[in-house]
Amino acid sequence: MNFKINFMKHYKRFFAFSVVLTLLGISTILIFNMNYGVDFKAGTTLDITTGIQSEKATIEEIIRTTLPDVKEPLLTLGNKAERVTIRFDKVLTQQQTSQVVQAFENKFGEQVSYEENTVDVTMAKELATKAIYAVLIASLAIIVYVSIRFEWRFAVAAIVALLHDALIVVSIFSIFRLEVNLPFVAAVLTIIGYSINDTIVIFDRVRENVRFAKLKTFGDLVELVNRSIWQTMTRSINTVITVLVAALALFIFGSESIRLFSLAMIIGLLSGVYSSIIIACPIWLLLKNNSLNSKKAAAAPIAKP
Repeated sequence: MNFKINFMKHYKRFFAFSVVLTLLGISTILIFNMNYGVDFKAGTTLDITTGIQSEKATIEEIIRTTLPDVKEPLLTLGNKAERVTIRFDKVLTQQQTSQVVQAFENKFGEQVSYEENTVDVTMAKELATKAIYAVLIASLAIIVYVSIRFEWRFAVAAIVALLHDALIVVSIFSIFRLEVNLPFVAAVLTIIGYSINDTIVIFDRVRENVRFAKLKTFGDLVELVNRSIWQTMTRSINTVITVLVAALALFIFGSESIRLFSLAMIIGLLSGVYSSIIIACPIWLLLKNNSLNSKKAAAAPIAKP
């Protein structure tokens, strides 16, 4: 089979790119920490629908006048500027919430409606801990599954690719200071499942091709891996395009509350395809090549003194 692209030729460069991006993201997390949303830190979020288009400066003036002693909140306006999300870094009292809502009603009329979301310090810590547990448990379950279904070399490669995808999404959100909340955790869990699915599809074909291949050199391994990738390329492309279209639609037409979830999904989908081909396959290739070299060394005749 003639290959248009030799995916294994420049694997070192791809490894270097992923390592640099991940280290940059980890450094950003260690220095600045993640930009946690209200789900993971104490505070109050008010989603207010005005029914009338408004400007950010008008909203800021209302908040500044109503709650002069409260730190300036983070404002996010909806697509038509008729809905505003106000995130306070402290938990508002019921009186303060009522004052804000009353101020909006005085400005925009009685059609104003609102939704309040408050997280105290204890709940924020508990949510953060459970989110970490959820990701770890899901990753562990996938590791066990791959280890049982495939040999250990496939399992190691799949694990590295899985962690790579999660770290890439976290790194990009950290570098660009994007908000991390519970929908983000849901996106990471979804990405982990998608990534391992794409990797297993390729590995299943690699395993089938290994059964009928005579592998003697590193070149034989490279040819086998490239052939396996191209045999599954159509399925991989069709799958990612289908899911990517849905994620893009949510990102473009969805509400502000799911926009970052959609963005995380888009990044994870692209990273999943990338890692399945450029990360997982080369790692298996190198591990398998070490096995071939070990067999050659064991089979080589021992020179007599």
